[in-house]
Amino acid sequence: MSGVAFKTLSKIAGPLIFVEGVDNAAYGEMVEIKLPNGERRQGQVLDTRQGLAVVQVFGPTLGMTTSGTTTKFTGETAMMSVSDEMLGRVFDGLGNPRDNGPKIVSKQKVDLVGSGINPYAREEPSEFIQTGMSNIDGMNTLVRGQKLPIFSGSGLPHNLLAAQIARQAKVLGGSENFSVVFAAIGITSEESNFFIKQFEESGALGRTALFLNLSSDPSMERILTPRLALTTAEFLAYERDMHVLVIITDMTNYCEALREIAAAREEVPGRRGYPGYMYTDLSSLYERAGKRLVSFHCAVFFYVKGPIYVNCIWNVSFSCSPNYCSIEFSCSSCIYKFDFV
Repeated sequence: MSGVAFKTLSKIAGPLIFVEGVDNAAYGEMVEIKLPNGERRQGQVLDTRQGLAVVQVFGPTLGMTTSGTTTKFTGETAMMSVSDEMLGRVFDGLGNPRDNGPKIVSKQKVDLVGSGINPYAREEPSEFIQTGMSNIDGMNTLVRGQKLPIFSGSGLPHNLLAAQIARQAKVLGGSENFSVVFAAIGITSEESNFFIKQFEESGALGRTALFLNLSSDPSMERILTPRLALTTAEFLAYERDMHVLVIITDMTNYCEALREIAAAREEVPGRRGYPGYMYTDLSSLYERAGKRLVSFHCAVFFYVKGPIYVNCIWNVSFSCSPNYCSIEFSCSSCIYKFDFV
């Protein structure tokens, strides 16, 4: 519902605002929000039902009022400008520059909402990634196309470990393009400065894109930060033929942000107050990682009800994307045309 604006809100609850009278809002649609003092913020449709749209605000809701806040539905989903210049840069949890550098300007924009890789299109993990940590390289080896969780307890130096892996990681055969996308969720300013200093002093910043969400930032940003990192990694991998290692810390803060948003929506809580769909949400992130097959063979068997003309020349076209393949059969002298997806 592009261009439709509403001048009032029905309710404000934590990081969420509720807009009534919205008939055709789409899930994930971007919303422009104008505060009574003229300040502008962005939001995204989280839910829509029976004319009520629930919008999650990218930023604090402080200063918003039910009678003076204007919302405008753009009709577009969340998009991100991507470029090779993202390597060597530091961004905040919304993708804005945190290093006082210029904003990324690119004609190429991609949707933040990615999809998991078809299991049949995955290549079996077999190629070693050296992290420089003997306990990981020797006992829990990280390979291309694999997801490797690292569990830590309170007070343990998990940030030191994450930074060390990011600094030292490399693939066997150093001639290949290799980059790192590092995302930190809900960290303190001290930890943020630590990560930046570690990458700058080691010289690893030139091959790394950093996304840092601070604990003082709105919780809604923590939902977007890992998706920004994964979208950047997919661009570097599939558009620039680079091997990309994505490191995300700390997923506990991400889950707590999900719990806060679920509580604001007054959803029925699950175990320890987390929403019941938390594991599905996590899988939507984890399953975006992997290594896809470059080529594969397939066989197609089909049954057609009706006459088939075998004495004609059939044209067969084949196309393949990361998640599906399509085969089309057509015959110039016949009226039959078959599409297989």
